[in-house]
Amino acid sequence: QVQLVESGGGLVQAGGSLRLSCAASGRTVSTYAMGWFRQAPGKEREFVTAISWSGGTTYETPSLKGRFTISRDTAKNTVYLQMNSLKPEDTAVYYCAASQSLDFSDSVYEYWGQGTQVTVSS
Repeated sequence: QVQLVESGGGLVQAGGSLRLSCAASGRTVSTYAMGWFRQAPGKEREFVTAISWSGGTTYETPSLKGRFTISRDTAKNTVYLQMNSLKPEDTAVYYCAASQSLDFSDSVYEYWGQGTQVTVSS
């Protein structure tokens, strides 16, 4: 079993930055790929970015590349999402998720955090 807890969300002005954290616990969590997804009001959940268990491979959403960066600290069992140059359209609940394989599809991810709200004001 893997437990995921996100933190770091909040209210920020357009152009600002936030760093989200996802603390993972569980016996084999270090062997899982980790992903970030987001869901805006009235929209479907969408993939943001993901990182392999080793941290050596990342998947990114082309439209977010250059602004959003994923990283992981295996010693701390924590994954981060650094978000820069935030825009109002980035407003959403952000979720981290764990999967035994690195993938873009949320259906592959077995474990999910509760989500953290990010609100970007114009």
